[in-house]
Amino acid sequence: MIESFNNKTDKVGDDLKRTINNGSKLDIAAGIFSIYGYESLKKELNKIDRLRFIFTDPTFIELDKSQREQRQFEINSNNRKKAISGSDFEINLKNELKGKAIAEECKKWIEQKVEFKTNAGNQYIQSHLNLVNNENSIVYTGINEFSSAGFGYQKDNAILNQIIKTDDFDTTKQYLVNFEEIWTDEKVLKDVTDAVVDYIADLYKEISPEFIYYLTLYNIFSEFLEDISEDELANEKTGFKDSIIWNKLYDFQRDAVLGIINKLERHNGCILADSVGLGKPFSALGVIKYYQERNRTVLVLCPKKIGDNWQPFLNNYDDNPLLADRFNYDVLYHTDLSRDKGISNGIDLSRINWGNYDLVVIDESHNFRNNDPRKDKITRYQKLLNQVMKAGVKTKVLMLSATPVNNRFTDLKNQIALAYEGHTGEIDEKIDASHSIDNILKNAQKIFNDWSRLPIEERTSQELLNSLNTNFDFFKLLDSVTIARSRKHIEKYYDMKKIGKFPTRLKPITHRADITELKGFIEITDLYKGLSKLNMSIYSPFDYILENKKSFYSDLYDTEINEGMSFKQSHREKSLQTLMRVNLLKRLESSVDSFRITINKLIKGIENTLKKIDEFENNGNTLYTEATQIGDINFDTESDDWLNEEFSIGDKIKINLADMNTTG
Repeated sequence: MIESFNNKTDKVGDDLKRTINNGSKLDIAAGIFSIYGYESLKKELNKIDRLRFIFTDPTFIELDKSQREQRQFEINSNNRKKAISGSDFEINLKNELKGKAIAEECKKWIEQKVEFKTNAGNQYIQSHLNLVNNENSIVYTGINEFSSAGFGYQKDNAILNQIIKTDDFDTTKQYLVNFEEIWTDEKVLKDVTDAVVDYIADLYKEISPEFIYYLTLYNIFSEFLEDISEDELANEKTGFKDSIIWNKLYDFQRDAVLGIINKLERHNGCILADSVGLGKPFSALGVIKYYQERNRTVLVLCPKKIGDNWQPFLNNYDDNPLLADRFNYDVLYHTDLSRDKGISNGIDLSRINWGNYDLVVIDESHNFRNNDPRKDKITRYQKLLNQVMKAGVKTKVLMLSATPVNNRFTDLKNQIALAYEGHTGEIDEKIDASHSIDNILKNAQKIFNDWSRLPIEERTSQELLNSLNTNFDFFKLLDSVTIARSRKHIEKYYDMKKIGKFPTRLKPITHRADITELKGFIEITDLYKGLSKLNMSIYSPFDYILENKKSFYSDLYDTEINEGMSFKQSHREKSLQTLMRVNLLKRLESSVDSFRITINKLIKGIENTLKKIDEFENNGNTLYTEATQIGDINFDTESDDWLNEEFSIGDKIKINLADMNTTG
């Protein structure tokens, strides 16, 4: 006779209650064993003579690496162990808080009547249940869990799950013979009864909060710690923790240094994206000191305007606060990648061996977020990738940027590609992701694009985060190759008494300079509208080419971009027309009259700021300031080369106008 159960209208648990008798023998092969499965059939299970249980997938044992790779789609072993205290579909039972009492009863029952074995290899074992009553036997196929959900008493996510019951003699005999053969084969199964009993015992014994904390850490980081090697952890024997720079770092900066070293050793690259003002260069110096103590050659690549941030620590001067650390790294500028000759910081660019650096620290790495090919020359990005990262010794790269992403995840991909020597189309097994970096960021970009099309009231940061949470690989990637903390993060997780309170960031003050003080002069907006009417024909020759010749010049000047896209010459000319209109407007803004108005506002704003500083200091306070913390003053103008003059205001501040960053 054959019967079927769908566990909705017909529950297999009800049938088991009818068929289990005193002295029954049970053989079960299933993926999950739950104490709530015992509790749902407790009265009947206490009458049986014995139960033999096989975990169909390895449980309570560790597989070697080759076996894990072959079973990459299996349910995690830890999840199967956790299911003993209640499977995913028994949450409501766990919420009743009866688990402790049920676990204690279940343990006593197991010790008297149950044996557990687990699949120890890669062989497939079909889930089923054999029930033997005296001379009669019954087989149930399709019971995947020994749980209340598997018996039909809790809802699961199965749309269609037919459980077949048969008492046909030949069929049941074959199942019993097969089970017996597997049960006695030590090459296939391993006994885990004691491990199951110990696990269940832990469910009801009193546990200290400290143990729960350590257990939580273990479950979060156990797989990570299994795969990590000693070489990927910072080697304290180098003595880098005895350095001046290490002892000058705050705790959050020291954590960054150790995290960066781990990521550099494990993934060959790291992006330190801490917020502005958290001392990214000093954290980088801690990393440089570590590799310097390991006799590694280091290059610092930075914009020319901030070269003085790195040079002082190399000088043999008494005012060098890190003099005793004897830093020895090369400092070159981003623009030096475009040069084949000349001298930069005492280095002959025509003779430099770009491929001989073990570590490259790129300050403001967002300048390398674009990888647009050029027909006429090798770009800085391409030279950095091919002649520094790929050539010569294996090079690690530490990138510093508070804004590694502008508006596309391609920005992040291009920077990460430096660590992977351009091979972002491959899966990095160390990230434990199922997709390549290209696909991970492509999917994240799609999620961001969909979010950006939502109505304004729905387009919240929380909604974006919720959407990205479906892309687990994205967060695995970020966690593997980036470190990013905000001031709020530091205030929440670190002792601010040791760090000191962060200054209040004042809102920037924006001044919009008029072109002139002449009354009735045309407004800038109207002036731009007038300039927009100019054809600028000299900058758009493509508009005047014969139709039968346009394809020829397109092939000659259009630039191919990845994925079959191209940047057309006609697009380039339209952009140039717009740029020249803006330049005409900017020239008017940069006039002497406009500059005089601007400078007067600048002087007045700085004098007011200095007055506040004096008042603050006179009250016995100490002061730590940054430009953005005492109020930025932005000017809608542009300085010319002839404005290379130094202004002094009081005895506290000097301004070189040529060095000013202005916005338009």
